[in-house]
Formats: sequence, C-alpha cells, structure tokens
Amino acid sequence: MLGIFAIVTTEILPIGLLTSIGATFTISDGLAGLTMTMPGFLAAASAPVVTVATGRVDRRLMLGAFILLLALANFLAAVAPSYWLVLVSRVLVGITIGGFWSIGAGLAGRLVRPELVGRATAVIFAAVPLGSVLGVPLGTFIGEIAGWRTAFVAMGILSLGVFVLLIVAIPPLPAEKPIRLQVLTNMLRNVNTRYALVLTFLIVLAHFGAYTYVTPFLEQVTHVSAGLITIYLLAYGAAGVAGNFLGGATVVRHPRATFAAAATLMAVATFLLPVLGTNDLGAVVLLVLWGLAYGAVPVCSQTWFAKTSPSSEASSVLFTASFQATISLGALAGGLVLDRTSPATLLTCAALTAALVLPFLYRTRES
Repeated sequence: MLGIFAIVTTEILPIGLLTSIGATFTISDGLAGLTMTMPGFLAAASAPVVTVATGRVDRRLMLGAFILLLALANFLAAVAPSYWLVLVSRVLVGITIGGFWSIGAGLAGRLVRPELVGRATAVIFAAVPLGSVLGVPLGTFIGEIAGWRTAFVAMGILSLGVFVLLIVAIPPLPAEKPIRLQVLTNMLRNVNTRYALVLTFLIVLAHFGAYTYVTPFLEQVTHVSAGLITIYLLAYGAAGVAGNFLGGATVVRHPRATFAAAATLMAVATFLLPVLGTNDLGAVVLLVLWGLAYGAVPVCSQTWFAKTSPSSEASSVLFTASFQATISLGALAGGLVLDRTSPATLLTCAALTAALVLPFLYRTRES
C-alpha cells in the first residue's frame, strides 16, 4: 500500500503544481499537463512487457527495483533545468507504474489468508485515494511554501523510505508460473474483458480529463486562493478514501450496481460544477461527491478484470495497462479542450463521457 501510495502521489502530484510548473518554464497549463500524460502511456506499454520479461524474478526484488526507479525520477524532476528533462523523469515514473502496479495490484492473495483477500485488496487500493487525500494536498502545500521542486524532493525521500520497508517487511515472493503474452491475448478474446476495457476507458477518461485541470477551474471559476486549493483537494481526497472502502465492501456482491453508482455520481458532480461551483460551498460539496465516486473506480475496474481471468497477475497487467493509458489520454484530451475552450466546458465534456458508462455497463454479463 505504501509503495502504491508513493507511486500514485508522484503520478498525480503535478495536478496541484500545474500552474507553478507552467510558470517556471513559461508554458500553458495544457502543455504542462504533459506531465500527467507521459507516465500513463509508458505505464501502459511497460506493464505487459516488464511483467513478461521479469516473470521468473522474485516479485519482492522487482517491487524494490521499481521503487528505486521512482526515487530517481523524483530527484531528476527536482533538479531538471528544462521542461524536457521533467518529461524524461515522467517517463521513468511511467515505467515504475507499469511494473509495480502489475505485480502489486494482485498481490493480496500471496500475503494473507484466503478469507482476508478482499479486505487486503481494499487496503492496497486505499493507496489511490490516499494519494489524493494526503499526497497531492501535502505536495501542493510544500510547493506553495518552498517551490514545486521541493515537493518532488520530498517524494524522492519518501520513495527511498518505502524501498527500505519493502525489503525489510515483505517476505520473499518467488515467481509463480510466468505470464506469457498468449495468456493476455486469450483474455482479450473474452467478451467481458473487452467490456471491462471499455468501462475503464470511459470512466478514467472522464475523470482525468477533468481532474487534471481542477486547479485552473478552482482558480478561474470559483476564484479560490492558492492557499485554499490545498483544503479543497483534501476534501476531495477524504471522500475518495470513503468511496474506496464503500466500493470495496459492495463490489464483490454487486459489481454492476457499484460501478453504475460511481459513474452516475461522477457525471452529476462534474456536470453541476460549472453551474454551482462558482461559489465555495457548491464547489466543495460537488468535489466531495466527485471524490466519493472516483474512490470506488479502481477497485471496481480491478474486480471486473479479475472476473475474466484465473491469473491475478494477468488480470492486473490488463487493468494497469488500460487504466494508465486512459489516464494519459484523459490528461491529453483535457489539455486540448482546456486550451481551446474553458474549464467549465471541459467539465461538461467529462460529465457526458462518464454518463456513457451506464449503457455499456448494462450490456455486460455479471458473473
């Protein structure tokens, strides 16, 4: 959980620092959004490649190696004299995400007794909203006080600490049956796997297309001061933690209803933000609803993929690749829309995209 927390926080840290990074290198918010685009594309490509290539290596050693790479990426971003070096650091983050997530997301079954796997999986995925509730607001606060580079230094130090804990606390995890590319291609022939890909694509596209640029929205539409943005992101993240555990508690028994509730809440929140988010109270309430909705998304998506394959690592590879590729597409598409229209239009587009989840969701077969 701590490893994924460090990764998620590093991945989405630019959300709270976007305008500062853009100002440093004299680039637009949309172009600065490439810091969110790069990791996802690399993660999507590296997830199957790295997992297959290292299939016979002890999984604990691989987790440690990826966390060290994450530390290197953070320190590189902190000292980068030009924007292209920041993007290089984000490439390293992407490789880390693809490898670590593919191994770690389905690891609960090897660490706890069978009856505790569901609870352990929810704990692991709690790292996703915790990255929002703790990581991003704290990183934003550090950025405001000491500059955005200092925030990346802090993440590098945290990553080194997580590396030590991984090596000391996690038992050896010898590789099980190595995953072959044929296993992944066979999964893609399963109709429910293809539906899982579509559902993940739509919901993650909607979320990251809008949330990547939530700071410009709060600044330009709600007129929130820089100091209060941290509090707003904190409220969003706290709701995300609640959404994660609520989703984890219901998704096994009611996967379709849980996914539908998350998509509906997200669509409503993002649709109403341009209307009611012009004042502080409306913005906070809708951000909380949005956080509650998105908190359930990763565990819902992973559960749909897990139902399509007996191999937990194979399903984690497809989950990671699809999720991360869509994060990049969402950040890229959101940046293009934002640079050509407005934050309000971007949120409306996100709402319509989230709503598209519902007709596809009810065409699937629950199993």
